[in-house]
Amino acid sequence: MTALVYIGAALAEIAGCFAFWAWLRMGKSIWWLLPGMASLALFAWLLTLVDTDHAGRAYAAYGGVYITAAIFWLWIIEGAKPDRWDLIGAAICLVGAAVILFGPRSAAGL
Repeated sequence: MTALVYIGAALAEIAGCFAFWAWLRMGKSIWWLLPGMASLALFAWLLTLVDTDHAGRAYAAYGGVYITAAIFWLWIIEGAKPDRWDLIGAAICLVGAAVILFGPRSAAGL
């Protein structure tokens, strides 16, 4: 469930941000902002569904998923094929996200 929430959140965030990019950088209509803002609201709501006790941990782990989703957006939507450094970086970020989200926790912290 967590993976699906993160993937949905990443797609919603990227789509929402792209709507602003399209308006400001590509000369699209200001009406692009309406679905963009709705998409960003969906992104924020989806992150509240992550099963963790602390918002900061959910957001930190999400960062790795977001980076990976952005690389796929680059490839699928923008048509720019990622290079090996993009893919290696995304893989490192996903490993970091997994450590943050699923690492064993002790009561004492560190």
